Amino acid sequence: MNVRKLRAAAAAMVIGGVMLGATAVSAQTSVSSAVGRPLQEARQLADSGRYKEAMARLDTAAGAAKTPAENNVVNQMKQYVAVKSGDASIGGALGAKAKFAADAGAGRWREVIAGSVALKKTNALDAQSMLVVAQAYYKLSDARGCMSYIRNNLGAGAGGESGLQLLQRCAYDARDEVAERAALEQLVARTGKPEYWGSLLKLAERSRGLKDQNTLDLYRLKSLTGNLKTPDDVITYAQIALVRRVPAEAITVVNKGIADKMLPASDRTNRLLKLATDRNAEANANAAKLRAGNGDALVELGQQEVGAGKAKEAIVTIQSGIAKKPSSMTDAQIRLGTAYLADGQKAVALSTFNAVKGNPADEIVAKLYATYARQ
Repeated sequence: MNVRKLRAAAAAMVIGGVMLGATAVSAQTSVSSAVGRPLQEARQLADSGRYKEAMARLDTAAGAAKTPAENNVVNQMKQYVAVKSGDASIGGALGAKAKFAADAGAGRWREVIAGSVALKKTNALDAQSMLVVAQAYYKLSDARGCMSYIRNNLGAGAGGESGLQLLQRCAYDARDEVAERAALEQLVARTGKPEYWGSLLKLAERSRGLKDQNTLDLYRLKSLTGNLKTPDDVITYAQIALVRRVPAEAITVVNKGIADKMLPASDRTNRLLKLATDRNAEANANAAKLRAGNGDALVELGQQEVGAGKAKEAIVTIQSGIAKKPSSMTDAQIRLGTAYLADGQKAVALSTFNAVKGNPADEIVAKLYATYARQ
C-alpha cells in the first residue's frame, strides 16, 4: 500500500464524516422542535470545536426523539461530531479512526503508530489499519519494526498482496534475505505475477555456491515466468545451455528469441545458432556412449532429452542414472523433476522437487521449481 492510497483513504473518511453531518442537517426539517433545536445547537458547537458540549446536546436530542426518523437524524449527527472531533474519548471508534486517517493522510507516521493503540481499545483496529501502521514503520525507516509488526499482527497471510509487498520491502531494507525470499515466495504463490518472479529469481542469483547447472535452471525459470527481458538474457541462456551440453535447448532458445524479435538477425545470432546446431549433432552422435555410461552420463543424457522435447524418454533415462548413484543426487533429482514437469506430470514433479535435500544451492533451485509446479 502506497502513501497516495493511504491519503485517499483518509480523505474518504473525512469526506464521509462531512456528508453525515450534511445529511443530518438536511433531515432536520422532518423532526420536531424538541429534537431540531438541540441538533442545531450541537452542530454549531461542533463547528466551533466544542465537541463534548455538542455530544451533550445530542444526548438531549436523543431523549426527545420519538420516531425512527428522528433517532436516525440524531445518530447521523453523533457520527458527524465523532468524526469531526478526531478524539476517541469523545467519538469512540469513529473519533479514533478519523484521527488515525488524518495522521496517515498528513504523513504523521509516529502519530499513526500511537493512534493504533486507540483503535485497538475501541475494537477498530482492522487489517487495513494494521497495514497503515506497518507502512508507518517503513516510512520511519524502521525496517525491522515493520517486519515485526506485520508478523505479529497480520499473521501468515501478512495482509494479502499489499502486506506481503511491504514485508518484502522491509526485509530488503533490513538485509534479511531469508525473510525477503519467504515474502516473495508467498507473492509468487498467490499471484504468479512475472514481476514477483523476477525479484525472486534475482535474489536466487545472489545465492552462494551456485554452479553453472543452477544458473541454467534459473534462466529456465526466467523463461517460464516471462523474465527473459533483454537480448543479453536470451544469449546468456543459450550460452549456458551449451556449457552444460544441452545444445537442443540452446537451439530452441535462440530460435524463440528470433521469433519473438528479442534477437536481431545479426552475425552474432547466426554464429550462436550454428554453434548450437553443430554441438547438437555431436550430442546425437555421442548419445549411445552416454547411455552405456555411469549414473552421471545417464543424468546428462536425460537433460539433453528434456531439452530436445523428449520428456517421457528423459524420465526413464534419469531414473536409470539415479539407480547407478550419480555423483550429485540432488542435481539428479532436480533433473528428474524437470523431466516430469516437461511431461506435464506436475504432482509428481512437485513431490520430486520437495525431496531435494542436502545441497543449499540445489535446494534453492528445487524450491523455485516446486513453487512454479504448484501454479
